[in-house]
Amino acid sequence: MEQCYLTFGKYLESRSKIIRSVRRFFYDRDYIEVETPIRIPCPIPEAYIDPYESEGWSLQASPEICMKQLLSRGHERLFQIARVFRKDERGDKHLPEFSLLEWYTKDATYLDLMDQTTVLFLELSADMGLGQSLHYQNHTISLKPPWNTITVAEAFERYSSTTVEKALENGSYDEVMGLEIEPKLGFDKPVFLYDYPESKASLARLKQENPMVAERVELYIAGLELANGFTELNDCEEQSRRFKSEHALRSQLGKKNYPLPDPFLQSLAQMPPCAGIAAGLDRIIMLFCDTKSIDDVVAFVPENL
Repeated sequence: MEQCYLTFGKYLESRSKIIRSVRRFFYDRDYIEVETPIRIPCPIPEAYIDPYESEGWSLQASPEICMKQLLSRGHERLFQIARVFRKDERGDKHLPEFSLLEWYTKDATYLDLMDQTTVLFLELSADMGLGQSLHYQNHTISLKPPWNTITVAEAFERYSSTTVEKALENGSYDEVMGLEIEPKLGFDKPVFLYDYPESKASLARLKQENPMVAERVELYIAGLELANGFTELNDCEEQSRRFKSEHALRSQLGKKNYPLPDPFLQSLAQMPPCAGIAAGLDRIIMLFCDTKSIDDVVAFVPENL
């Protein structure tokens, strides 16, 4: 039994230090920390994320629904470190219950999110005594700004065997992204992957100059997907249409659908222009602790409860 407990939780002191640094970063910038319900009546419809059910409700996969409603009530700068749940996710980089850092800023866009995230990581690195470079799994990654940026279309052309248009047409987009593109990102500098196809960003605003793509951005360092953000869509009718498209895709996959989150949809009429991003806190801690297993940075894993 003792040997079993040695397989996880190696970096709890580092975890505590990083969480303190995260909170200080947002407090110093006049964000308010909020707590929202973990158990909600209707989850956001997402084709490839399945919720845990709880007596007819669901355990949240993200605090997004509630945090956006707080924006609609007039709060302008919010952050949360939330416990979230995603069914059937387990591996070196995945847990079915994990910690998500999520923040929202009024009058911001996904371009601002890139800047905010860069500064956050630089401050975390400084607090950990690492300066402007990270050493992760035998790779040295420079954090010195500016970080690299690449559009999804460019990433398909550079790293994959097909184009984004062909991948969407033949249904191979997610496979190509996961197997050919993501493992090659962010090994010299962090990289922001941005401008996702409209069908792969159901919560993001479309680009005015090119409505075929949405203002979504993801951060990758050493092949790790660390954050996912949007210039937020605040059009109730458009958001409802996209949710129904996700419902249709879930039906095609043989998955259960849940009622649409009507209070959230109704609140979008009052939500100001804003941007929000969710970062996997456990993976960030993995990065700064130079470990390839998420088990090392949490106090408990489900197999040991």
